[in-house]
Amino acid sequence: MSRALIVLATVLAIVQSAPLEKEQIPADVPDYYELFNNPEAHLALAKAPTTIKFIEDHGYPAERHYVTTEDGYIISLFRIPYSHNLQNQDVKRPIAFLQHGLFGSSDVWPSLGPDDGLPFLLSDAGYDVWLGNARGNRYSKNHTSLSLKHPNFWRFSWHEIGYYDIAAAIDYTLSTENGKGQEGIHYVGHSQGTTVMFVLLSMRPEYNAKIKTAHLLAPVAFMHNMEDFMVNTLSSTLGFNNVYSKLFSSQEFLPHNDFVLAFFYNVCLPKSPVLSIFCSDDEEVETVVEQGRTNSTANSVIAGVMPAGISTDQVLHYMQEHQSAHFRQFDFGAKKNLIVYGSEEPTDYPTEKITAEMHLWYSDNDEMSAVEDVLQVAATLPNKVMHHMEDPLWDHGDFANNWEVRKYINEPIIAIMNEYEARTK
Repeated sequence: MSRALIVLATVLAIVQSAPLEKEQIPADVPDYYELFNNPEAHLALAKAPTTIKFIEDHGYPAERHYVTTEDGYIISLFRIPYSHNLQNQDVKRPIAFLQHGLFGSSDVWPSLGPDDGLPFLLSDAGYDVWLGNARGNRYSKNHTSLSLKHPNFWRFSWHEIGYYDIAAAIDYTLSTENGKGQEGIHYVGHSQGTTVMFVLLSMRPEYNAKIKTAHLLAPVAFMHNMEDFMVNTLSSTLGFNNVYSKLFSSQEFLPHNDFVLAFFYNVCLPKSPVLSIFCSDDEEVETVVEQGRTNSTANSVIAGVMPAGISTDQVLHYMQEHQSAHFRQFDFGAKKNLIVYGSEEPTDYPTEKITAEMHLWYSDNDEMSAVEDVLQVAATLPNKVMHHMEDPLWDHGDFANNWEVRKYINEPIIAIMNEYEARTK
């Protein structure tokens, strides 16, 4: 999340500053300033591979499904229906559903490849694997009646993603031939993918019966103790109803196109003089490389497909959470809150209504999901299992692309799912 939020704090300074000297930019790197100042420039969609290709490149079958939500958004789900290694297409397979975090898409999950990637490991464990995409990202930019150019299309936060998108996705997977007759699904979400599950199960408690096990990686609900620098900096302005938040609201933010990718590539160049401090600091990078904590191949893949696009209201909602110390619905301001919620303040999410088996995976070094905040939401859950990462350096991104994510996250999750399936047969 923090890498993307640098735009909010820096874009004005960048466009007003002098361009980089040509010799400072490698020949194969797009010049952000030329793109910005070129009157003939256009925002072409980046031709990055799709989730289908990421899956099929490793020999697995892949499908794309389009699902219409109750409020008219058309979201994409990708599927590994069976394992080509097991040839188990004629066997009833339990369903596993994976949901990405903020700024991401279904591309993130298969980026680790067949040896470590959770979708592939689940498929080879005998699961029917589905990868979700939130409304507004590169795969879910359609609506039954709204145009992308209309602000109403972008008038949603992660509340609507949880309440509508995840509900529709779950119902759809259970309506397929393999899903018919199954009581529910296994769910895995990372970061925002955890927030939306808290929303769904608290606001629509009937869906608790459709969740066999839920695995929340770096859970984000309460955010008051979050230590992320950019969130702490920006929420004091954007976390309230004011002229700044109103100007920022209900717009497409960081879409997946050549212009945005070029911007990030220039800003986050190694040793780049342009605000590279916001991407990482040299000491931290050297430590990560030296200790081999992250999968550099996966990082390269992810860099070509992220950011995938969101609504600015998703960012605003998180900023509000950080300032309010509540886990609650979107704050429209006192006047509209009275109409929507019947009170001047937004309604808190009733997480005590979440009865599904919730597995919370958290760590001490997560700048986006503080231990205190995880424990606060956990205290409200009647049926939770806590999984504390013993590695003191394990951070928010490690849940997705640490070199040992298979050992410490993916295999334990599959073991829990298998145990559930065994005891419910």
